[in-house]
Amino acid sequence: MYDNVVALYCITDDLLKAIDHRDDPRRQLSDAEVLTTAFAAVLYFGGNLESARAFFKQSGLMPRMLSKSRLCRHLHQVEELAASLFHQLGWCFKQANASTQYLLDSFPVELCDNIRISRCRLAQGECWRGKCVAKRHYFYGVKVHVITTDAGLPVEFAFIPGRAADVRGLDVLALELPAASELFMDSGYTDYAAEDAANEADGLRFSVCRKRNSKRRDEPAEAAYKTLMRKRIETVFSEITRLFPKRIHAVTLKGFLMKVSFFIIAFTLDRAFV
Repeated sequence: MYDNVVALYCITDDLLKAIDHRDDPRRQLSDAEVLTTAFAAVLYFGGNLESARAFFKQSGLMPRMLSKSRLCRHLHQVEELAASLFHQLGWCFKQANASTQYLLDSFPVELCDNIRISRCRLAQGECWRGKCVAKRHYFYGVKVHVITTDAGLPVEFAFIPGRAADVRGLDVLALELPAASELFMDSGYTDYAAEDAANEADGLRFSVCRKRNSKRRDEPAEAAYKTLMRKRIETVFSEITRLFPKRIHAVTLKGFLMKVSFFIIAFTLDRAFV
């Protein structure tokens, strides 16, 4: 694990230098070290930031490690920096993706168990109550929309409330894909107007798994190929959620979404480099 966390730090530090990031000289711990602590907590300590903090301090890898409260405050300060880092990383993956094929789907993340909805302090309202059709159960939380390459590397992600339809993911995602790319998705993303607009403006082709009553039905061979391609992203989701603890602890909704973001970014770094 020592070699992995050292590699994780080197990759994070190099990526921050690539986006021309400079640390505040007054800070005791660099931004690369803070992000490495968060990523290591996700990958090796079940998302427990305190365990990762103690490991780096006791092992001597980061002897100037901050206290728990100061580390949490520093993490919130570098949240946008982590998003910029992921954006830069996603851009590199898009340029290196020779196939120009991408996959889009969503998975639910629960804020709390259904029986505790009335006592949930992170968010309140019916907009957070959604249904996961694949698992055949209701949940209270958010949907995470993720775009990956055909090799399973995430390049974009966004959050929407659990009750929102999947097609709303097209509005919150940047969809900054190379020209003439093909984006595979399930029937929940059916939006003929958005499909035509993306094709005319950017040459982006939406390969949607059509419903039986669709106005643009597919041939059997094409439908089978779309289904086969789309299932690849489900494997990615299972690998990401395997890193999740039984409960993601957070005090605010912003902190909860930040932690979920770190899970996705850390998974991407681990899969691509470590």
